[in-house]
Amino acid sequence: MEKQSLRIFCCTPLPGFGHVLEQALGPGFEIASRKELCWPGPDRGHAWDVLLLDLQDPRDGFGLEDALRFLEQPSGGQFPLPVVAILGAEDRATSLRLMELGVLFPLLTPPDMVELRLALRRAHQFHRLERELHQARVEEHTVVPYSVVGVSGEMRSLFELAQKVAPCDVTVLIMGETGTGKELWARAIHRMSARAEQPFVGFSCANLPETLIEDELFGHEKGAFTGATSVRRGRFETADHGTLFLDEIGDLSLNLQPKLLRVIQERSFERLGGSQSVSVDIRMIAATHQDLSAMVAQGRFREDLFYRLNVVQLYLPPLRERRQDVPELAHFLLKKFATQFDKKVKRFSRFSLQAIEEYAWPGNVREMENVIQRAVVVSEGPTVELRHLPNQLRKGFSEAPVERSYEAEVREFKRRLLLRTLHQCGWRKTEAARTLGMARNYLHRLINQLQITPDQEGADSLPEEPRQHLPSKIM
Repeated sequence: MEKQSLRIFCCTPLPGFGHVLEQALGPGFEIASRKELCWPGPDRGHAWDVLLLDLQDPRDGFGLEDALRFLEQPSGGQFPLPVVAILGAEDRATSLRLMELGVLFPLLTPPDMVELRLALRRAHQFHRLERELHQARVEEHTVVPYSVVGVSGEMRSLFELAQKVAPCDVTVLIMGETGTGKELWARAIHRMSARAEQPFVGFSCANLPETLIEDELFGHEKGAFTGATSVRRGRFETADHGTLFLDEIGDLSLNLQPKLLRVIQERSFERLGGSQSVSVDIRMIAATHQDLSAMVAQGRFREDLFYRLNVVQLYLPPLRERRQDVPELAHFLLKKFATQFDKKVKRFSRFSLQAIEEYAWPGNVREMENVIQRAVVVSEGPTVELRHLPNQLRKGFSEAPVERSYEAEVREFKRRLLLRTLHQCGWRKTEAARTLGMARNYLHRLINQLQITPDQEGADSLPEEPRQHLPSKIM
């Protein structure tokens, strides 16, 4: 089937420029042009993919201030088109100002056609992913935890599995590092189940004395111990007809594990100090950052309890293993907190987004949530700047002007883009060339020109935390 052309809406004061550009770009691009700066409407029934601003000659067309005022205006749509600009002069300050206002790729005139094709295709990809993400959020009867936000196939497959599991009353074990969003996934499963209108009760077994955990889970009878002046219902009773989520189940003591196993098997228990059996109807979801199978082998976790909990397993990968999802998640959280705090923050600066993309995120989704929340709170204008991020993210970055030419900046951008894409494609150059929309020979030429080698793979990111020994297979 023939690949659909990219639909480019070009604002240019030069007569015939759109037609000339379409011929120069070659197959795969369709361009319509206007003589004034404007956000395109649904011309000819088209949904435009990219807005191209021709700022080559401010004397005959649009000046910088005109472009800045235009970019500040609302687009009239829910998802503003991604913007690519062609500049008439080498002006680093102008390029940076345009990028702060959302221009993804400012290029110099005359634009290199290979670079322009790449810029237009990448801009379209960003826009398409944003629309797909929005569609996933608004699907009827779908509850998406924000830790699933992203484009990686692994997360999509994980969510599809959660959707299949949710209507079935089976026990689910969620595994993943601290901060990966295990409770968010548990809540999503509950809300997609037949128990959605019933209670969701969560409890963490981490860092609590055994007696306190037992009391919290099972409750106690009056007089069970000193200070027990009345009957107290535990989490199991509170969650009756709903879902009980036990976080950090690996921290549960060996003495309490048989009691938990009995509740799962028989759906009944006795309160502390009592002899009367209490029956409950609950759905159990457990979570841990530890490798329970290894704990079973070490005698630290009951094998029969592990098998009871591990009916369906969801493994949540850390952010460092799905780096392609980091920008999407960051933008999602930015909009979330801007709405929550009634702030006018709309975007990240070039350097702040680059710092967010290249940080290792040892605290995963939870750490990013805290970082973006803080950045939104302290920001003064529409853009999150590098100075709004914590120190650990700002290492190696600076907002101060640096003594580098525009060519050096473009070279550095190309190097980072190629390194990241090659890494994502496992250094398969044919696949990387296809992903970038360029010829394989040209990719080889760029690799040689930029002196890129596989040993530079981690050169542009902070050291990653050692990966914990968690099962990567979803059962």
